[in-house]
Amino acid sequence: MSEYAVYPSLRGKVALVTGGSTGLGAEFVAQLAAQGAKVAFVDVDDAAAQKLTDRALYIHADVTDIDALRTAIVMVEQALGPVSILVNNAANDTRTGIETLEPADWDRGIAVNLRHQFFAAQAVLTGMRSLGGGSIINLGSVSPHVGLLGLPAYVSSKSAIEGLTKMMARELGGDHIRVNCVIPGWVFTERQLTHWVTPEVREKLAEVQCLPDNLEPSDVARLVLWLAADDSAMCTGQNWIVDAGWMM
Repeated sequence: MSEYAVYPSLRGKVALVTGGSTGLGAEFVAQLAAQGAKVAFVDVDDAAAQKLTDRALYIHADVTDIDALRTAIVMVEQALGPVSILVNNAANDTRTGIETLEPADWDRGIAVNLRHQFFAAQAVLTGMRSLGGGSIINLGSVSPHVGLLGLPAYVSSKSAIEGLTKMMARELGGDHIRVNCVIPGWVFTERQLTHWVTPEVREKLAEVQCLPDNLEPSDVARLVLWLAADDSAMCTGQNWIVDAGWMM
């Protein structure tokens, strides 16, 4: 028996995760499926996606291609039914300094980190309204709040997601569609461990976090489950922080 919560309201609901092949997204897919949800995910990493296809429907789609994203969402609805839970997770935190960032880099950063969140939400609205409501969970970041460097497009995108969340929550609340923003701290995904987590980073996190433990994908996923479930039925338009006490 799991030591963590089970959410009966998630059973049978259709959940869509963007960027679900690896990292946080893969954890969201796995945990939503374990709760009995009918899960679909989009990504471009076909090889990694194969590890999850026994638990979820995978559709290859580049979220920066809005037409492809819209087509993928139609395919999800045709296969599983209207989307009740949307987890806008896809992102890329590749480092590029202020001095070297080109317009094309900026546009790519906004497209992969921000733009698709709006258009994915737009694409599921009709289905959510037909269900009488739904839950949209946008993934933000601690980065705009703690002064991380070398990420101008990423930090700008993640800042904008907080405003987008509040706007959408206000506009969609009358349809019982809840919109919330989850703000993770430095999560120890495989990508982070491979590319960015150095001994210096570990030392810094030990200084700035209240809790000494590494933040794992499962820690963030448990918050996402609660926001997806009816247990959080009156929670919308909020930032939900899971960062081991970094932001104070």
